[in-house]
This record gives sequence, structure tokens and C-alpha cells, in this order.
Amino acid sequence: MASHRKPRTSVLTSPGSRRTAVGLTTAALASVTLLAQSAQAAPSAPRPTLEGAEQLEEVQQKVDSLYRQAEVATQKYNAAKESADHQQETVNDLLDAAAHRAQKMNDARRELGTFASAQYRGGGVNPTARLMLAEDPQQFFDRTHLMERLTTRQQQAVADYQGQAAAAARQRAEATRGLERLQASQESLKASKRSVQQKLAEARQLLSRLTAQEKARLAELERRKEAEAQRKAEEEARRQQERERQRERERERQQDGGRTDDGHSGDQSGGGTDGGRPGGGTGGGGSTGDAYSTKAEKALAFARSQMGKPYVWGATGPNSYDCSGLTQAAWKAAGVELPRTTWDQVKVGERVATNDLQPGDLVFFYNDISHVGMYIGGGKMIHAPKPGASVREESIYYMPVYGNVRPA
Repeated sequence: MASHRKPRTSVLTSPGSRRTAVGLTTAALASVTLLAQSAQAAPSAPRPTLEGAEQLEEVQQKVDSLYRQAEVATQKYNAAKESADHQQETVNDLLDAAAHRAQKMNDARRELGTFASAQYRGGGVNPTARLMLAEDPQQFFDRTHLMERLTTRQQQAVADYQGQAAAAARQRAEATRGLERLQASQESLKASKRSVQQKLAEARQLLSRLTAQEKARLAELERRKEAEAQRKAEEEARRQQERERQRERERERQQDGGRTDDGHSGDQSGGGTDGGRPGGGTGGGGSTGDAYSTKAEKALAFARSQMGKPYVWGATGPNSYDCSGLTQAAWKAAGVELPRTTWDQVKVGERVATNDLQPGDLVFFYNDISHVGMYIGGGKMIHAPKPGASVREESIYYMPVYGNVRPA
């Protein structure tokens, strides 16, 4: 029997209804897909980018710290290399001396052999010949009756051989100790080299993780830091100019006060207020200050001529430098020999306050004394900064100052 009910029209039969249904279905599928993707991505979310200047400053501090650690390791490397080079020279001298001494001992042994051969040809090896060939002739010397059989020349030959053998033994022992010290220096050199390379690799790896945007923001932080250091340098330059004007006025007052009524100058020994201090603006030719200024100008001229050359740890020129390598080379050009490391350079010459800095003075940084630059005046220095940078001028206030030295 036919149904009396009218067939129900499906919601999917009309074109409009189909479009609506398709739209709902697509949205539902998209929602499900997004939920599924979120569920899958939650356990292994991509590394978030750094947000905010505070986190970037932490990255900058870590990188700066790694560079500082690398510089400390560089100074250890420099010290170890200097020690290894010195030990190598010492060992070479000892080995040469030992070889020369061995030759003398062989000559003395041949002299004894000559006597023994002569006695053998004369009738066999008698007690005297056995004495000549004995490993320890001293045992025979204790026997007076054998000593009486030796001629004066033979006695001298035995004594010479004994002396040469003892000296050769001492030199061999000293050469052995020298080789051991050389090996220790070389091991220290290798360890310091590995430490430098490790710290620099860590810094590069940390920087490589930054996005382009983060690197740009980090560069901006660096520019701000440099600008603040520059501002402090300009303030110091103004203070320095004012100090120079005050010194000039004081010298003029002393010159005016030292004149007698007849217009002649009175006793003005001691000069200006700095009392002949190097670089303190003392008057008169040939003073200590003038001598220092002359040397400092030569050192600074050399340093300026190296600007633009790359920083390379452990380098002493002429194509690249580390910080102490540059200051050593600059002052060497002025005829002043400085030690290799910052730790030794800070011990040379006269300590001076930052307010009393003069061009050519050495400025040391950080409590570990891991960096050094050469003061040029106006709160600035020339230095070899760090890996990836070149020799350049920069404010001394870019880093915390440890102390200052006038090296000559």
C-alpha cells in the first residue's frame, strides 16, 4: 500500500542548502584539523623568539662574558707560549752543551785508550792499563802503590776523564729536567688554546640562535652602550681641558710671583704644581715629562698605523693583534720592552689615576685584568677589542677600568 505521507525534502537537495551544508562541514573539518595540529604540536613547540630588551641584554651579557673568558684564556695562552719558547731555547742550549761535553769525554777516553794500547804492545795489560780502562778509576786511585806507577801525564788524563764524565752526567740530568719543564709548558699551551676555542665557539653558537630581528635589536643595544661610553669620554675630555687650563693659570701665577722687583726671575726650581711628574705639564726642556711624551708619541703613531687590522687571539703582529700584543708592539716601536701578558704589563712602570692619564698610558680593564688599551686623550684609547673586531679607537668607559700604568 502506497504511503499517504508526502516525502520529506532533504536539506541537501536544494543548491542553497548544499552550499550551507558544505560551508558548515568545511568549518567543522578546519576546526578539527586545527585542534589536531595543536594537540600534535604541543609536545614539541618551536623555539620561541626572545621577547623584550631584558632577555636580549641577558644574551649580550652572556656573549660578553664568554669573550672575557676567552681573553683570560688568551692571556694564559700568551704566558704559556712565552714560557714554552723560553724553555725551548734553554733545552736547545742544554742539549748543545751536553753534546759538546760528551765530545770532550770521548776525547779523554781516547787519551786513556792510547796509554792502555801502548802498555799492551809492551807486554800485556798490566794493572796500570786496567786502571786506564776501568769504569770507575777512582777505586784504583785509593791504592797508593798503583798511583805510584802512573806518570804525571797519565794521572792528568784519568782526572780529566773523571771530570768530563761527571760534568756530562750533570748536563744530561739538567737537559732532562729542561725537557720535562718544556713538556709541561706545552701542555699548558694546548689547554689554554682549547679553552679559548671553546669559549669563542660558545659565543658564536649563542649568537647563531638569534633571529634576524633579535640580532638587529642586539645591535641597537650595543650602539646604546657605545653611545653612553662616548658621552662619558666627552665629559672626561671637557674635564681634562679644564684641568689643563687650571695648570696653565697656576704656572703663570708662579712665574709672575717668582719675578723680583728688578724684573729678574727668582728661584723657580720644581716648575709647576705637578713637581716634574711625567706628563704633568712641567716646563723646561729635557724634563722627564718631555722624554715620556716623545716616547709616547712614537708608540701612539705605531698604534694608529695598525688601526683596521683584525683582532686575533695570541697575535703580536704585524698583520693582526690581541690586546696585549698591540700594546707590546706599540711601545717596542718607541724603544720600550713590555712583557707579553696584561698581568705582567700592569706591573711595569708607574701607576697613575684615571684623572691623571696622559697619551701613551696603558689602561687595564676588569678585575681579572684581562684587557688593555693605550690612552690617546679625551677619554679615549686605541685597542684591539675582541674577535670579529679590528684595532680601533674607543671610549675607555666602554668597560670597567681596573687601573692605569705609565710604562716609561
